[in-house]
Amino acid sequence: MRHYFDHASISPCRPQAQAAMQSALECFGDPARGHQEALQVRLLIEEAREKVADFFGTVPRSVVFTSGATEAITTVVKGATKRGSHQVTTAIEHSALNKRLEKSPEIRVSKVGVDAQATVEPPALLAAVEDETAVVHLQLCNHELGTCQAVAEAAEACRSKGVWLHTDAAQATGHMQFSFDDLEVDFMSVSAAKMGGPPGVGALLVRRGQRLDPLFVGGDQERARRAGLENFVGIVGFGAACDFLSQKLDGSHLTGATQLSLEISEQEAFSAQVSGSFRSLDGLELLGHPSNRASHISCFHIADVEPQAVVMQLDRLGFATHSGSACSSEADEPSPVLEALGLDGHHSLRISVGWNTTQASVDALLAAVPEVLAGLRSLKNG
Repeated sequence: MRHYFDHASISPCRPQAQAAMQSALECFGDPARGHQEALQVRLLIEEAREKVADFFGTVPRSVVFTSGATEAITTVVKGATKRGSHQVTTAIEHSALNKRLEKSPEIRVSKVGVDAQATVEPPALLAAVEDETAVVHLQLCNHELGTCQAVAEAAEACRSKGVWLHTDAAQATGHMQFSFDDLEVDFMSVSAAKMGGPPGVGALLVRRGQRLDPLFVGGDQERARRAGLENFVGIVGFGAACDFLSQKLDGSHLTGATQLSLEISEQEAFSAQVSGSFRSLDGLELLGHPSNRASHISCFHIADVEPQAVVMQLDRLGFATHSGSACSSEADEPSPVLEALGLDGHHSLRISVGWNTTQASVDALLAAVPEVLAGLRSLKNG
């Protein structure tokens, strides 16, 4: 039996999304055309847009469908250059953002540091703003540590200086309660794959009145904000996942409870069990903020054992876990997030739960990790 603990990278596709996509596969036609087949596809896209907008607490016209959060982030980075030559980021943003900035010679970048709990202080962001600053980037929640940031406060401060605020909310989606309109950010990047939707689809949410040049040009799809034939099957799956999470729980004792709130409560309980158990083990230290964190991520620094060996041993026992950053692991690069905390960028073990995590899987993991650590230490010391 396999036990999946890598939801921070990608979540298994929910049955509701799979069913919706299977139905959508029976449709065809370019939604930009005017015939019946095309209009049927257009209807599917706009129905999905409404569901996504409702889930993220905004209006449908704010939703621009993309291939994922990476494309949405890149659209903001490139589109903001018309407003100014300077952008502000943090040391712990996803590589989809920071590597894009590093490879954009036309952009001057200021990178703001973090404290020992990976928290970014809004005044530090504002101190980095210059006359030529176009946009400030601040994650809603970190992809490795789960630490959450004061995005709404930062957005208000940026607005007072006439600077855009963009938040990467990919990791928060499906694991936190938040509203795009309530955050009052200018742009937000999200991914369907993090919440049990299909891979290869996401969205850029755009505050009313803001304008960006499209990253892809050609046709007038997405109200001329993103050219190219829409991935309507993936979009339908994205909408179905959002719709399912938005459903009210019949008979719940919690007023206004939704499927999302139920899953968040379950994930918090599982994460608490993992962090409580692992912190009692020698050589493991929970990273990130102790309380201001997303529901699903627990990341540990391992002092005396190679984390990749732990991951490999757990995989042989049927557990999918992760070490370091998902975006840097293939190149065997150290985690820039850990290095920003002054730690060895190769020495972390990340456990992330999700919508299909069970108590039985958590119990099995808690029993397996101490045995794996003991076995590896025995080999090292023997």
